[in-house]
Amino acid sequence: MKNLLVTGGAGFIGTNFVYYWMDKYPEDHIVVLDALTYAGNKDNLSEAEKKSKFEFIHGDIRDQPLVESLLVNHKIDTIVHFAAESHVDRSIHGPDKFINTNVVGTHTLLKAAKKNWFNEKFENHRFHHISTDEVYGSLKSDDQPFTETTPYAPSSPYAASKAASDHLVRAYHKTYGLQVTISNCSNNYGPYQFTEKLIPLIITNALNGKALPVYGDGKQIRDWLYVDDHNLGVDLILRKGKVGETYNIGGNNEYTNIDIVKLVSSLIHREVLQNKELVNKFPNCPAAHGKHPEELITPVKDRAGHDRRYAINAGKISSELGYSPGESFETGIQKTLKWFLDNETWWRKIMDESYNDWLNLNYD
Repeated sequence: MKNLLVTGGAGFIGTNFVYYWMDKYPEDHIVVLDALTYAGNKDNLSEAEKKSKFEFIHGDIRDQPLVESLLVNHKIDTIVHFAAESHVDRSIHGPDKFINTNVVGTHTLLKAAKKNWFNEKFENHRFHHISTDEVYGSLKSDDQPFTETTPYAPSSPYAASKAASDHLVRAYHKTYGLQVTISNCSNNYGPYQFTEKLIPLIITNALNGKALPVYGDGKQIRDWLYVDDHNLGVDLILRKGKVGETYNIGGNNEYTNIDIVKLVSSLIHREVLQNKELVNKFPNCPAAHGKHPEELITPVKDRAGHDRRYAINAGKISSELGYSPGESFETGIQKTLKWFLDNETWWRKIMDESYNDWLNLNYD
C-alpha cells in the first residue's frame, strides 16, 4: 500500500490521475494538495471525497511547513507533482507567477521531501515530477521527435520554468540521493480539461456559436495524448521506472491545430444533426440551424515565440516499461466530446466570458 501526495490534484490531469489511481489501487491512501487557482476546481473531486482513503487539502506547494506536516501526518512515501502554472499565453503576459509556482514551488516540495524522507529513513520513497515536451523547444517538419536526450531549448517563460524545475528535480537526485523520476508528456486532452485549452475551447465555443480562433496559419503541429494514457505512463514509471530516469510519454498522434479544429467541428456537426435533444440544448450551435461549425473559424494574430511542432518519441517507456497508449486519437476525441456534451453544467460553471475574450485561445 502506498500513501500518495498528489499536488495539483484538482486540476485537469491531476483529477483524472486521482480517479485512475483510486480505481486501480483502492487500498492506497491519496492526499491532494491544491491551491485552487483559476484552473483548479474542488468540485472535480466530489466523487473522490466520498472515499475514506482520500483527503483534500487547500494549500500552496510553496508553504513548506504545510507540506512537511502532510508528509509526516500521512506517512507519505510517494509524491506525484502535477501542480504548475501551465498557460503559455499567461506566462507571456505575466511570467513571475510561473517562476514562483513552477520553480520555487517545486523546490519547496523537494526540500520538504528530502528533510522528511531522510530524517524518517523512508528508504523506499519516490518524487515523481510531471513535466512537458515544451522544454525541448520546437521541431522542424522533418526533424525526428523529441527523445529523453534532446537538449533543452524552451521558447516561452512557461517552458523555461518547467525546464528549470526539471533540472532541480534531477539535481536533488544527483546531489542528495532523493529517489526521483521525471516524465515529459505531449499535449493532453480529455474530461475535466479547463476551457482555455484547444480541444475544450473548440467544443464549448462551437456549441455556443462563438468564434473558433486559430493562431496564424494553424499549421502548428502537436502530438496528442489522451489523459488516461498519460496516467498509465505515470503508473508504469512509479511501479517499474528506474530511479533518476526521465521518460517521455506520447500519444503517437501528430495533428496540425487547424486539422484538430476542423475535426472537432465535424464531430459536433454530426452529433447535433443526429440528436434533436442537442439541437434544443445548444440552439446557438451552427449545426442546430443546418450550418457547419467550421464557419466559426476565425484567424487571429500568431502568438509571440510560438513553437511550430512538438512530437514525442515514446520508445524508451515503451521498450523498458511496456507502455502502449490505449486510445487512438479517434477514440479519445469521441470520449472527450461525449464527456463535454454530458457535463454542460460543469463547463458552464467554470467558464468566465471576460476571461475567454481576453484569452482568445491557448493551444499548448
